[in-house]
Amino acid sequence: MKLQPKAIDGFLRSPDPKVRAVLLYGPDSGLVRDRAQTLGKTVVPDLSDPFRVAEFLGRALADDPARLADEAAAISFTGGRRLIRVRDAEDNSTAAFTAFLENLPPGDSLVVVESGDLSARSKLRLLFEGADGAAAIPCYVEEEASLGRVIADILHGHGLTADPDALGFLAANLVGDRMVARGEAEKLALYMGDGKRVRLEDAQACIGDSAALSMDEPVWAAAEGDFATLDRSLARLFAEGTSPVPILRGAQRHFQRLQLLCAQVAAGKSPEAAVESLRPPVFFKLKTRLVRQARHWSPGHVRQALERLVDAEADCKRTNMPDETLCARVLFQLASLGARR
Repeated sequence: MKLQPKAIDGFLRSPDPKVRAVLLYGPDSGLVRDRAQTLGKTVVPDLSDPFRVAEFLGRALADDPARLADEAAAISFTGGRRLIRVRDAEDNSTAAFTAFLENLPPGDSLVVVESGDLSARSKLRLLFEGADGAAAIPCYVEEEASLGRVIADILHGHGLTADPDALGFLAANLVGDRMVARGEAEKLALYMGDGKRVRLEDAQACIGDSAALSMDEPVWAAAEGDFATLDRSLARLFAEGTSPVPILRGAQRHFQRLQLLCAQVAAGKSPEAAVESLRPPVFFKLKTRLVRQARHWSPGHVRQALERLVDAEADCKRTNMPDETLCARVLFQLASLGARR
């Protein structure tokens, strides 16, 4: 079963009891993990319960396909439903899931499968989309407006309300990884203490220097022609398992904002005034850097950069080239443009 976007939230809160296995996949690994946890807690409130939760990697099923059915059929020592979490599943585990779905074991256990950005031709994805006892849920990078609502809900759960400019700042700077955004929102709630209203200054003070913004580091480095920082930051993000697509999306947002600045400067506004007029506002420690970029980049070069970024994201989805290679290549191309004086 392939879930439509409007049905996903309702399914995560109350999954169809006929569905025994759910595949979560897509470029936003944080959203995959977040939704897997939400879904898992409908079965077991404590996901660390060793008697009711079993976890293993997808590659384990390639070596031992029967393990999936054995775990799903097992009865908890303490009673209650069981949850089987399969991480990093790939197409090489499709045979195990095929056998499982064709002969579902007795009981009411739920199998939650986490995967990466599977193509439309992926055998694993096609299996879950077509099986009656399974569901496939895509996890694509959220837009700022959607993430803003998620952050507002998290803060509301702590008794907090956020000013529009604070919420805009949070969404703009945390988009790309749902789990990072959730963690930063939780940290902000602790930072607020007894306060009930989150202002822009509070948001900037709490997350301005956070590692949550590290995904933007290669983007800023590319815009400034800083090859060394670009190489180092990309290597770190890829080593941490960050998907290239959110990085490319972040680069697109940065250069769209730079395009607006360049247009204002070309119309006669000073770079400083143009940066000050941006909404959501730029974190104060980054304003000087953005002013320099607005002076350096021409509208033509910004347009060229955006075209290359859009093409790179499309290539990640339609070619067999490694996504990390495509992402690195286009950012180094932009760095070459940024290095021109």
